[in-house]
Amino acid sequence: MPEFLVQIEIELPPSTPDDERATLLAAEAARGRELRDAGSIVRMWRVPGRRANVGIWSAADASELHEAIASLPLFPWMDVRVSALADHYVMRDD
Repeated sequence: MPEFLVQIEIELPPSTPDDERATLLAAEAARGRELRDAGSIVRMWRVPGRRANVGIWSAADASELHEAIASLPLFPWMDVRVSALADHYVMRDD
């Protein structure tokens, strides 16, 4: 299955009430675990000092990847950058 480098930065409006922010973050964490368990999120790292992350995602194609990312509760407030990845000859055994 193809893999993609996905960089996400989240910018909730400062006016978001604390209870709404907490609800959104909890829903985001739950959906993220579902995507991880389904194999869509292969690996993820936080970017220190920012509300951002970098991850390796797996999807059949760009449309399936978009659907997975768009299913995240914080999607409306995300700046997402996606790079398709290809095998590197150094990593092949042939």
